[in-house]
Amino acid sequence: MDALALSFSSGWASGINAYLVVLVLGIAERFGNTETLPDALGRTDVLAAAALLFAIEFVADKIPIVDSGWDAISTAIRPTIGAVLGVLLAGDADGLEQAVTGVVGGTTALASHAVKAGSRLAINASPEPLSNIAASLVEDGTVLAVAWFAIEHPEAAAVIAGVLLVLGLVALYVVARLIRRGLQRLQARRRQSSSSASNDASSSAVGRSKRSRDQ
Repeated sequence: MDALALSFSSGWASGINAYLVVLVLGIAERFGNTETLPDALGRTDVLAAAALLFAIEFVADKIPIVDSGWDAISTAIRPTIGAVLGVLLAGDADGLEQAVTGVVGGTTALASHAVKAGSRLAINASPEPLSNIAASLVEDGTVLAVAWFAIEHPEAAAVIAGVLLVLGLVALYVVARLIRRGLQRLQARRRQSSSSASNDASSSAVGRSKRSRDQ
């Protein structure tokens, strides 16, 4: 049960910042006193790679437009890392349990990644960069807190991750509806302006024709 709960919470966190999750779990395995984490995460090469990639993402994720490009590249990477973590967290369990934890981790990561990528597209509609930087810092802090908390309290962390995922999906749905309504209104105004311009042009043409006949 703990492995499934940890797979869910780490999957949610991986969908937002997978390299930070690997780094946190790896440090906990390497220097902490826990038996729930696989030895592979604490390897020096894994920690070094995770730290390097996290440093790159930390910068890229705070630059408007660049962050959306990074999210597009990460569409396959984050769910894959979430699924791999799920399989590793299952440990020596049978193949079915490993498959379940892998699917849970990958699916949850894909869902949270969709929330992150969608919210960033909405934030990037604003010309100022501060909201983007603030959103990224909040995401990093939340991922760090959830991943670290999940090591000792996997079930409670899974509940927190579940609530955050639902709230994120609802917020993304509301924002998408607002954007769609805004685009529909903009298109209606453009059609109205185009129709008014066409009517004005027709009226001018009729007026010129009438004056020509009068002359």
